[in-house]
Amino acid sequence: MLLGALTPVVAQAQTAGMVEEALPPPTGLAPLFSPTTAGPGMPDSDGFLRRWLLLDPIAKPNRTNSGFTSSYVREALSPRTYPGEFGKVPRDGELAKGEDAPRWHALDSNLFDVKLFKLAQGLGNPTYGVIFWAVTVVNSPREMRDVRLAIGSNSASVWWLNGQETAGLFGDRRMVMDDVLSRPVTLRKGRNVIRGAVINGPGVSDFCLRVLDASGRPIRDITIDVT
Repeated sequence: MLLGALTPVVAQAQTAGMVEEALPPPTGLAPLFSPTTAGPGMPDSDGFLRRWLLLDPIAKPNRTNSGFTSSYVREALSPRTYPGEFGKVPRDGELAKGEDAPRWHALDSNLFDVKLFKLAQGLGNPTYGVIFWAVTVVNSPREMRDVRLAIGSNSASVWWLNGQETAGLFGDRRMVMDDVLSRPVTLRKGRNVIRGAVINGPGVSDFCLRVLDASGRPIRDITIDVT
């Protein structure tokens, strides 16, 4: 994948203000993102997961973020609205279902938080009034009980572990690390799929996620992959 110069996917798109946005040429994804390397990755020194499959943004115009109630967000971000087979891990470069055939990108974030606004900008996609989907695979060396996903997002988001809704962040919020902790969950020995979606009206958008053990410490002896 070339991160410096990419062909625009669309010339115009709906923004949060419900007007047509003339999109500038894509700026590229460096230095905030890098293509994934061969083999699994590791959490960073603070336990954050940086390797993700990220989908081109899907238009969902909203004039403000103030209407992101739990009912609205769960309606907009659900297995029913997922642009594909919810239980399947997509492949890098795969086209998802949708009017504009959004594409999946396997990327490593070079920061602890995944800069979704910059992803969209870098690819020449709309940046406001959109939904971003993210998927990663966590491989655990053993079964781990009573762990929690620690999540921050701008703006609202919903997260699933192995197909089960695990955490939701609602309202007009800024991204703060460990803003919301999921209910206690179990990491299976072997492969675990984390899937999330972030919705944003005006403003920037990003997220961060790490897995904490029962004592609240970041788990580092896991690996992260996108297959």
